[in-house]
Amino acid sequence: MMSGSGPLTQPKGYTASGAYRLLTETTQINDQIPTKLLWRKDVPLKVSVFAWRLFHNRLPSKLNLFRRGIILPEARNCVSGCDSHESESHLFLSCAFFGHLWQLVRNWLCVHSADPSHILDHFIQFGSSTGYGRSRCSFMHLIWFATT
Repeated sequence: MMSGSGPLTQPKGYTASGAYRLLTETTQINDQIPTKLLWRKDVPLKVSVFAWRLFHNRLPSKLNLFRRGIILPEARNCVSGCDSHESESHLFLSCAFFGHLWQLVRNWLCVHSADPSHILDHFIQFGSSTGYGRSRCSFMHLIWFATT
């Protein structure tokens, strides 16, 4: 054992175990809606409610309407005509017509990143993709709210 390093001393900077811990704990953290980021004074209540419904898969997408027995199976395809089932993730992230909007927004902001396939992960990543401080992350979340 090296001098000055006891069993409770943690190395600073990047470690493989730290990266593993971050990756394995992220799933548990991201399963919960970030309350402070969602319910904000500077975001209209109806926008926060919309985002809450989006995160909980409670929007009236065609797939949700089909699951509730409101529309027939042949009517559940995306409104853009891309022949995919219209779900929240499809509409907001992977649809060739609507999902492309995120790339345009990132180009406008000069931010480059890949889109996660889950809405909540997308929200969290979009706010933290710049690598700047808290105010910049807050601004990015406001843009995410406005875009959705």
